[in-house]
Amino acid sequence: MNESKNLVLSAVDIWKSYGKDATYLSIIRGAGIEVSAGEIVSIVGPSGSGKSTFLHVCGVLDPPDRGTVSVGSMDVWSVNESRRARIRNSELGFIFQFHHLLEEFTLQENVAMPSMLAGNTRRDALDSAASLLAEVGLSDRGQHFPSETSGGERQRAAVARALILSPSVVLADEPTGNLDAANSRIVEDLMFELADRRSQAFIIATHSIELAERAHRSLSLEDGVLH
Repeated sequence: MNESKNLVLSAVDIWKSYGKDATYLSIIRGAGIEVSAGEIVSIVGPSGSGKSTFLHVCGVLDPPDRGTVSVGSMDVWSVNESRRARIRNSELGFIFQFHHLLEEFTLQENVAMPSMLAGNTRRDALDSAASLLAEVGLSDRGQHFPSETSGGERQRAAVARALILSPSVVLADEPTGNLDAANSRIVEDLMFELADRRSQAFIIATHSIELAERAHRSLSLEDGVLH
C-alpha cells in the first residue's frame, strides 16, 4: 500500500461475485488499493481476471459484496445513492477503451456535457471544455464532430471530458486498447503530463506492458487479489 498521506482513493478488502448456486462466480477476493494525488497506478491481468470489475467498484459504478471504498475521507458505499451520485460525478472521472463520445455533438460539446449536467451554465461549460481541449492538444478540433476526427483525437477528447469537473482520480479501463501504437503513445504521454501538471491521480487497467511499466506503481490482479 502507498503510505503517502495525500490519499485520494482507498479501497480495502473488496469482494465481488456474480450469480448464485451453479452460476456463482467469485471475481474479486479481498483486493485493495491506495492512490495518492499525482500518482499513476496500473493494474494488469489476463482477460476475465476482474480488472474492469474492480474499477467499477472503485468508481462507484457497482457495489462490492463487502469491503470499503473511500474517496478522500468519505466511505462512498456507506452513504445514500444521492450522495454517491454527487461523489461519482464530482470526484471521479472515467475513460474507457471506446471513447463513448456522442456523435451528434462536437468535441467541445461532448467535453462540456458533464459540466452542464452538473448544473453549470452552457457558456461556462463550453469555456472550460475549450480550455481542456487546448490542454490535450485539440484546440483546433473543438468544433469538429467525432466522425470528423481520428481515433487518437477522440480518445484525447475523452480524457478531457473525464477532467472537466476536476475529479480527484480518473479511472481508465484499457484507455489505449483501441488505438494504434502511435496514438497509444500520445494518450499515454498525455496522462503522465496531466498527472504531473495537475497532480491528477489515475488508476489504469491495461493489457499494455509498456504502459504498465511506465506507471509509478504496477499491480497485478491474480485470483481476485492485487499484488
